[in-house]
Amino acid sequence: MKKNTLLFLLVFLAINFIYSQERYGTKTGVVNFEASVPSFEEVKATHNLVSALLKSNGDFASIALVRGFRFKVALMEEHFNENYAESNKYPKVTFKGKIQNFNSSKLSDVEKEYIISGTISMHGKEKEIETKAYLKEIDNLIGFQTTFTIKPEDFNIEIPSLVSNKIAEEINISAHFKFREILNE
Repeated sequence: MKKNTLLFLLVFLAINFIYSQERYGTKTGVVNFEASVPSFEEVKATHNLVSALLKSNGDFASIALVRGFRFKVALMEEHFNENYAESNKYPKVTFKGKIQNFNSSKLSDVEKEYIISGTISMHGKEKEIETKAYLKEIDNLIGFQTTFTIKPEDFNIEIPSLVSNKIAEEINISAHFKFREILNE
């Protein structure tokens, strides 16, 4: 009898610990990418409705619908969705990873540098990345920003030779999030 009671208590405490972690979220994150080369038309897009989740232990995940990227030129946006990203077939981009040595209770209004590592899933392919991320507390929110580069070939995205000289070999990505605490209900 005591074993069962002890086992129940341990399981209850473990579940409570797992679900009691502070969680922070946003549905209005901003991700930009730029693949411009000098002397040609700007290849740049912004997505303003990226969802992301951050746990107090540093676990991090984000998702963006590919069709949410907006270009200055509508035709470029159409070509991006139909010919390169194939957004009907691959509708989302995800990232799942961890911010190393992160502790939400130690954040302040002074920006602190962390390392974030994880997996980007896009166009049916996955790629491991590791990059710097900068976090700070802003008016009871957690500010997060990072930059990194990817290559189209890492995700089997083919750039036709006709336009390959107009698109950079490495695509610059920047992400900015303001996380709010998610209260347990």
